[in-house]
Amino acid sequence: QVQLVESGGGLVQAGGSLRLSCAASGRTFSSYVLGWFRQAPGKEREFVAGINWSGVRTFYADSVKGRFTISRDNAKNTVFLQMNSLKPEDTAVYYCGATPRVTSWNTDAYGNTDAYDYWGQGTQVTVSS
Repeated sequence: QVQLVESGGGLVQAGGSLRLSCAASGRTFSSYVLGWFRQAPGKEREFVAGINWSGVRTFYADSVKGRFTISRDNAKNTVFLQMNSLKPEDTAVYYCGATPRVTSWNTDAYGNTDAYDYWGQGTQVTVSS
């Protein structure tokens, strides 16, 4: 069992930065694929970024490439999402997810919400223009 708690959301002006954190409990955290997803009002949850167990492999949605960076610290059971050059369209509730079931190293696999077994409660990110 893995429990996830996100933090770091808030209100920021366009062009600004935020760093999201997701703290996990559970002994198997270091072996799990971790992902960041977001959901805007009236829209489906969408993939943002994913990272493999070691942190060597990362995957990003085209909309955030070059602006967002995912990383993890297995010693601290934490995954991060550094968000730079934020845009109003980045406004959403951001969720982290964890799964042991993603074994293919590609964006489609990491971005499949159905493959994630554990989710946090989400943290709101609002970007003003």
